[in-house]
Amino acid sequence: MAKLSVQDIDLKGKRAFVRIDFNVPFKDGVIGDDTRIQAAIPTITYALTHGATVILASHFGRPKGKVVPELSLRPIGEHLARLVGRTVTFATDCIGPAAAAAVKQAQADGNNLVLLENLRFHPEESANDPEFARQLAALADVYVDDAFGVTHRAHASVAAITKFLQPAVAGMQLEEELRYLGKALESPERPFVTIVGGAKVSDKLGVVENLLHRADRVLIGGAMAYTFLKARNVPVGRSLVEKDWLEPARAIMRYADGVGIRFELPVDHVVTDRIEAGAPHETLFIGDTAIDDRMGVDIGSATVKIYGALLADAKTVVWNGPMGVFEIDDFAAGTTGIAKAVANVKGTTIIGGGDSVAAVKKAGVADRITHISVGGGASLDYLGGRRLPGVEALTNR
Repeated sequence: MAKLSVQDIDLKGKRAFVRIDFNVPFKDGVIGDDTRIQAAIPTITYALTHGATVILASHFGRPKGKVVPELSLRPIGEHLARLVGRTVTFATDCIGPAAAAAVKQAQADGNNLVLLENLRFHPEESANDPEFARQLAALADVYVDDAFGVTHRAHASVAAITKFLQPAVAGMQLEEELRYLGKALESPERPFVTIVGGAKVSDKLGVVENLLHRADRVLIGGAMAYTFLKARNVPVGRSLVEKDWLEPARAIMRYADGVGIRFELPVDHVVTDRIEAGAPHETLFIGDTAIDDRMGVDIGSATVKIYGALLADAKTVVWNGPMGVFEIDDFAAGTTGIAKAVANVKGTTIIGGGDSVAAVKKAGVADRITHISVGGGASLDYLGGRRLPGVEALTNR
């Protein structure tokens, strides 16, 4: 990796400001999924065992620069304490006297682990404000970024802070993200198959275009497939179509044809008149006018079989986006089938964040995936070939 890692620097006796991503699903006092918290533990443990005082900083929800008690990180800190078996000293603010006092208290108690209050209680965080960044930096001696999910944001705790706190290094989770995603983009073992799903072409156009220059096969699913199908004048009923993106969709398909890349669209789909559990539905072949005014909500079994065959000999697979409305069991078979096909691949398999992560967990195959990104939007930007401000800001080797 071109950037320094937390494993490259001396941490003994240092205060390490560790930017993590604890923005987890939370409702009625219960954490819905602690994957992001679990992902940060290796870096936290490494820094503690190498003699550092660890100061954790994260955003949580969208408080829009105001103190919102329901978005306090305190209950997240309590959950972390149970996971690591160590007291987590909670700071009621992320800057100023309260934060400084929490660091001193943690050092005095010997637990050396602090969690600062929600960064986004301050509007200066999202504004990448240098003075706010300077106050954050004053708490520590070194900076560690282990929050891949926010590296696409030029925020104070991600970018501006590195102007005041050096060295600025990658945490272990961030390092792993860059290693797997970077290898897939720059030097993948072949055949390299990418699967792109989700709702909108506009959200994934950069990913599709960038991967077209690298992949051997591109498999399209989800609602975004209907913009491509409509661009081929296929009847799609009331399925989601982004009319402004029909010509870009045609350009992508022309390019794929021109360079000999297999660009696959569904051959059958599950259609319904409404997206809700128990709604009547049936499977039709793509192009069947019996779709009428219904909409497509999942790929069909024939598509799963074809896509599975195209995945069978893959040496590298990158998947981003579900194949349908998998949250509803009636419309989840396509996504589940692809998840199982990806899990059976003998090569390197990468799930590119977001709903795809939930999909492989629902299918019960998460433990058979080589790397599951916690990046979300950052994964999309990276796979789309965009520069990530949080990575650019780190210290070069």
